[in-house]
Amino acid sequence: MSSGTDWVTVAVLLKPRGNRGEVTAHSLTSHPERLGRLKTVHLFGSGQAYEIEKVWAHDGTPVFKFQGVDSISDAELLRGAEVRIPASERVEPEAGEFFHSDLIGCEVRDAATNRLIGKVTGWEEYGGPALLEVDNGRILVPFVKAICVDIRPADRVVRVTLPDGLETINEALPAGE
Repeated sequence: MSSGTDWVTVAVLLKPRGNRGEVTAHSLTSHPERLGRLKTVHLFGSGQAYEIEKVWAHDGTPVFKFQGVDSISDAELLRGAEVRIPASERVEPEAGEFFHSDLIGCEVRDAATNRLIGKVTGWEEYGGPALLEVDNGRILVPFVKAICVDIRPADRVVRVTLPDGLETINEALPAGE
């Protein structure tokens, strides 16, 4: 979900599966089991709401069957659409878990000195721990407990203990690297 929107993207539709209008998807939720409980979703890219007939997993990949999508050609039109739900319907995170979108705009402060380092402007993921993007990539902070030691989205602050040199290494890189 982008900051300031009323929607949460839970999956992206990939390609038709079978000949009855089913569509495979890439899940973007840490709770993929909830996809099967969804009744109505909005498909951004197609611009409308769809009733879900059924969602199931095939080899670990979610497969959606939408009401009124009954052929391969119907399903092909949905390729690339984002499956979104209202933000009010998202699953509440468990203690110690956070939605990326809840941290966008939070101040990043040094845990020891309370010095303002910047604001969270985004996330980057490359297969390891996610990286907090601070001030549009000026600093990339690994989102791990040893570094992000106090996370308070309600207070709009993330307190960090940065490894020696992390700030200066990030600032020395040319833009775009």
